[in-house]
Amino acid sequence: MKLVIVESPAKTHTIGAYLGNSYKVVSSKGHIRDLATSGKYGLGVDVENNFEPNYIPISGKKRDINALKKDIKESDFVYLATDPDREGEAISWHLFDCLGIKESDYERVVFNEITEPAVKEAFKHARKIDMNLVKSQETRRILDRIIGFRLSKLMQSKTGGKSAGRVQSVALKLIVDREREIEAFIPEEYWEIKAIFDEFEAHLEKYQGKKLELHQESEVKAVLDALGSEYKITSIEQKEKKRSGVKPFTTSTLQQACINKFNFNSGKTMRIAQKLYEGINIGSETVGLITYMRTDSTRLSGLFINDAFDYIEKNFGKDYIGAVKKSKKTENVQDAHEAIRPTSIYRTPESVKKYLSADEYKIYSIIYARALASLMADAKVLATTVLLDNHQYEFKTTGQIMTFDGYLKVYGAYSQSNDIILPEFNKYNGIVETNNVESEQKFTKPAPRYTEATLIEEMESLGIGRPSTYAKTMETLRERDYVTVLERKFHPTEMGIETTDKLQEFFSNIINVEYTANMEDDLDKIADAEEDNIKVLRAFYDEFEPLVKVAFTEMEKKEPEKTGESCPECGNDLVIRKGRYGAFTACSNYPECKYIKKEEKPVITICKCPKCDGDIVEKKTRRGKVFYGCNHYPKCDVALWDKPTGEKCPECEHLLVEKKENVKCSSCEYTKE
Repeated sequence: MKLVIVESPAKTHTIGAYLGNSYKVVSSKGHIRDLATSGKYGLGVDVENNFEPNYIPISGKKRDINALKKDIKESDFVYLATDPDREGEAISWHLFDCLGIKESDYERVVFNEITEPAVKEAFKHARKIDMNLVKSQETRRILDRIIGFRLSKLMQSKTGGKSAGRVQSVALKLIVDREREIEAFIPEEYWEIKAIFDEFEAHLEKYQGKKLELHQESEVKAVLDALGSEYKITSIEQKEKKRSGVKPFTTSTLQQACINKFNFNSGKTMRIAQKLYEGINIGSETVGLITYMRTDSTRLSGLFINDAFDYIEKNFGKDYIGAVKKSKKTENVQDAHEAIRPTSIYRTPESVKKYLSADEYKIYSIIYARALASLMADAKVLATTVLLDNHQYEFKTTGQIMTFDGYLKVYGAYSQSNDIILPEFNKYNGIVETNNVESEQKFTKPAPRYTEATLIEEMESLGIGRPSTYAKTMETLRERDYVTVLERKFHPTEMGIETTDKLQEFFSNIINVEYTANMEDDLDKIADAEEDNIKVLRAFYDEFEPLVKVAFTEMEKKEPEKTGESCPECGNDLVIRKGRYGAFTACSNYPECKYIKKEEKPVITICKCPKCDGDIVEKKTRRGKVFYGCNHYPKCDVALWDKPTGEKCPECEHLLVEKKENVKCSSCEYTKE
């Protein structure tokens, strides 16, 4: 009997069915051990002895370890078939080391998709564990442990913050920096003027051939007084332009698309994608519907490309066949496996819809459409630009008509592609007329607050973190109360701002974008055997630890806020403290006096939550501003600045909210009549 060990129990039945009775497929249920919390600073790492890690079984895993050891004794050979990334490679090594597997009695198997051909082919190319990948993952784990434990302890003792981390703290800094940009932004007034005709609108652009900027109402009045009713058509330009297609999904682009299109957070998207990867029962078989979902590569296999081209020609015609989109491999891209794609182009979303939940169907559909669209021809539009002159004031109108839909044939539902159709200007004999001219006062706006999608996009572009870290980072920022999410935008809390400021005061040369991105580069070099992991750890620690010691000595401790009341038991001041479940009032003479004041806060319920079985209640930010959020936060992140009416939008089913002039949807453009 040959033993195959995978990570997830969900894979065992599927892979077992592919391999047959001579194989036994079991699951490790993820990691079986982790760093201990003993030793210096509780790091589980011997810093003085080349950062030797001390691994112990994860709590509750001893029974699983014993079961795996028993399976190994009863087997002739062991295949370690954990996930195809650095984390999976490390899990395989931990299994090998912890279970006492002999070097001659095992091989490592990697497959990017769970289909019968892919799994069987993978066993033909079995290999040994890649220790460079293991060292890279181990280095990441040790770095995160050192930074996480040392900085979290510091924050808890000095600020009341709950944690700090290598990637988490840099992501929080991006949010705080953006908030400060918004607070410091000074809006500038400007005006726009447009002429409204029967079939189109034109906007004022220039005066006497120079770009015109209007900043005061008096300037606008002077323009309006100078305009006549006749507009001379001075230029009509038509050009055929290509609208470039899309690339197949990576982890981050899938998360961004599902946040924007379905309002799924990154964690939900990855949970559903994991299930689609591990296998779905589609009646005749259980099969993985998509390839591995943790990747930053846009590469597609030659077999899939050939099948897709054949499918496109048969279903849409030769004109719709595109080219394989090549992208420059950036320093931060691990090209170990493919982009996220369907395992078979012939397994259309409609053909498997009845086997999927509504959310699974949405994510499979967008993955399928994106992969197929990436191999289809560019769309083509006829772009028209018309210039109009009125007493040397130049107005411009633009429009476009799609002449060939190309990749939008399958991806149009996920992409904005509205035509703006202009009239046939030749019929006007060079002159159009109107007295309908409108002016509008506007103000410049600061850069917008980050949404989960735009923060992930920014982190990826800056080289911060890895595909597998984005969802966890977003979740941690919310759970630690470093941010609140209002109308899908991140707002830093007072604690988040204070934590960032303290870290920047003492660790600005480490908790920053450049240092974090360079560390990712070093981890890549370790994986490629171009850098020594001990050297990287030593260089980091020798710079980091002295800063921590200085911070513990010099960082000013935030004193608890006094309430103005006296303790009824000992007479000392009562203060506001922060605990695991939020703020509470207690005696300042703790631990000598353990008095805690019992407080019941009135809860104002507005309506039922549209996302879960909770209630939307009135809340306040740490700065006292009222907002409306679900009482199941952080499990449910529904939060709004405007008061909900309790009604759902008929178009997208989000809550309607009260605005000054009307009632509008909190998510889409719907306005209640």
